[in-house]
Amino acid sequence: MTDAPRQVYQSLGLSVLLRAATAGNDLTPIGLSLLEYAQHHDDPDALLDLSLVLEMKYEKQAALAVQQQALQMRRLYRIRKASTENPSLKLLVLKAPGDLMANTPFECLLEHADLQIDVLYVDGHTAQERGLPEHDVVLVAACALDENAAALAQIAAWLRTTKKRVLNPPEGIAHTTRDAAYALLGGVPGICMAPTTRVSRAQILDLLAGRSDNLFMLDANYPLIIRPVGSHAGDGLECVSSAAELADYVDRSTVAEFYIAPFIDYGSSDGLFRKYRIVMVGMTPFLCHMGISAHWIVHYPYAEMIAHPERRGEEERLMSNFDTTFAVRHREALRAIVDLTSLDYVGFDCAETEDGRLLIFEIATGMVVHDMDDAAFFPYKLPQMRRVFSAFHQMLVAAGTVRTTNTIKQECRSE
Repeated sequence: MTDAPRQVYQSLGLSVLLRAATAGNDLTPIGLSLLEYAQHHDDPDALLDLSLVLEMKYEKQAALAVQQQALQMRRLYRIRKASTENPSLKLLVLKAPGDLMANTPFECLLEHADLQIDVLYVDGHTAQERGLPEHDVVLVAACALDENAAALAQIAAWLRTTKKRVLNPPEGIAHTTRDAAYALLGGVPGICMAPTTRVSRAQILDLLAGRSDNLFMLDANYPLIIRPVGSHAGDGLECVSSAAELADYVDRSTVAEFYIAPFIDYGSSDGLFRKYRIVMVGMTPFLCHMGISAHWIVHYPYAEMIAHPERRGEEERLMSNFDTTFAVRHREALRAIVDLTSLDYVGFDCAETEDGRLLIFEIATGMVVHDMDDAAFFPYKLPQMRRVFSAFHQMLVAAGTVRTTNTIKQECRSE
């Protein structure tokens, strides 16, 4: 590094960069500018931005390497300053190192909020020589990934030292893996979930070779859904209809573990598949999108939704009457999700079965919720997403003004 004059770097952050990428802008000039700056300044904020640019350009390994370089320099980052010297809320977010799927993308929810936000990156080796940074409320952003296990354990230990409210505690986040979510919610009245089992490559090969008679699929019938553990957004997701197709899938894959479950046909009478993304902010459900596709894998099908204005019309109508229709039909199931997971903020992808149950595909704290869709095609989404953002902000403010049980107990002992 050269001794160039010190500049004050203004961090861009996830929401700004994601908005540019979603709009189709080429992030290469930004990346080159950040690289040039980083060559002359020891600035971890710039390195974090550079890591985001690299990931959005699908350079994941380079992105993680740059992120690690930043975290070796500093673990604590103030990513948002309030407009006043005495902010009404000081939010502390606990993240794990990793890619964009490793943590709740809360930045998109709070892009326009007036509050102070500090982010502390935690892993299993992070030393805590002092207490947690000053805060009014804590949000645990680290998601339920294998790679985050040590970070979540460390976070759980650290949280014993705070008297403030903790949103999305680690014990609740643990309920959101695919197999744990089924074990927790699969038997709840009004909820339908496919029995999901985590299996190794060796277990599948033993079954296919006839070397095992006590495995996950003895009572299951084809077709089956299989995906790599830790995958999202349909990555590696396939439906196999026979032992031969299962063997071919495993042969083509390089991963060691998979989730496997029976396929549930959720197609509507018109032959289309309707999948909803819903988030619970406290006890209140919000519809974030409704994808309608001719294919059973519905990772929001922008091309189809743009090509079929009647599908966008259906999504708009559901957003306008969601609170009095869908949310009412599934009121008890939605309440059970919050009660059983003990999560303050959680999202899930779902559909509806023919018999009227809520068919849950996945539950997670890391789902991307944003207002970045093209307003020319989706003008109805912006006001809906602003409702979500406002509810999330209000939840934080309310949590920051409520004394925890531990605080009350300590105050009582001191009297």
